[in-house]
Amino acid sequence: MPGKVFRNEATDATHEAQFFQVEGLFVDKNVSLAQLKGTLEFFFKKFFGPDIEIQFRPSFFAFTEPSAEVWMKLKGKWMEMAGSGLVHPNVLESVGLDPKEYSGFAFGCSIDRPVMVKYGVPDIRMFYGGDLRLVNQF
Repeated sequence: MPGKVFRNEATDATHEAQFFQVEGLFVDKNVSLAQLKGTLEFFFKKFFGPDIEIQFRPSFFAFTEPSAEVWMKLKGKWMEMAGSGLVHPNVLESVGLDPKEYSGFAFGCSIDRPVMVKYGVPDIRMFYGGDLRLVNQF
């Protein structure tokens, strides 16, 4: 599900207070952290190429437990690319699913940052500057 996100944070070349994000949710029986990791690794390696390095670092997100940030190494520099985790049992219960029977994973990833990195846009704020010469390339 794509959508616009607003965060109360300072903007810089790789962070913006507003951006577009894609969120994913998968719920079934016996869903594992390994499936989440495999799904995200598959996507990032298809989008950026097979030689990128990916790390999952422990984090906190209110609706997942355990939670992890997805970091990727490009050109010798690590950058956070997504948030992810297993769906918290309380979330499953709130929609009428038994967390002893069902599990799931969720993730959220900016659309802007991967495009910025893949196409060499030096500053994420350029997407919102109104310069159609940049935007029309995509």
